[in-house]
Amino acid sequence: MEAVLSLAIGILTASGLWLLFRPRTFQVVLGLSLLSYAVNLFIVAAGRLRTDAPPIIGKELVDPALYTDPIPQALVLTAIVISFATTALLLVVLLAARGLTGNDHVDGEEDDQ
Repeated sequence: MEAVLSLAIGILTASGLWLLFRPRTFQVVLGLSLLSYAVNLFIVAAGRLRTDAPPIIGKELVDPALYTDPIPQALVLTAIVISFATTALLLVVLLAARGLTGNDHVDGEEDDQ
C-alpha cells in the first residue's frame, strides 16, 4: 500500500511540476491543483495510514500506535477547501485576462505558427 501511495504522490508531483512550466495559464492552474493534491496525500500519509482505527483515545491506558492521528486529516480537509477556492479564483482571473488580452499565455507572447 505504501508503494502505491508513494508512486501516486510522485506521479502527481511530477505531472504538476510539468504542467506548472507550460506556457498557457490553464495548464499552470491545473499544475497547481495537481501539486496541492500531491501535498494533501503526503500529509495524510505522514499521519500514519490506518484503516478501521478510532481517532480518539479513551480514558484507559492503551498503545497510541493503534489509533489514527486526526490532525493531518483536519489539515488536509482545510487544505482541500482552500485549494478549491483558490482554483476558482484563479479560473475567474484567467477568464478575465483572456478577455482583456485575447490570449492565454503566461508571458503574453503567442506561439509562432
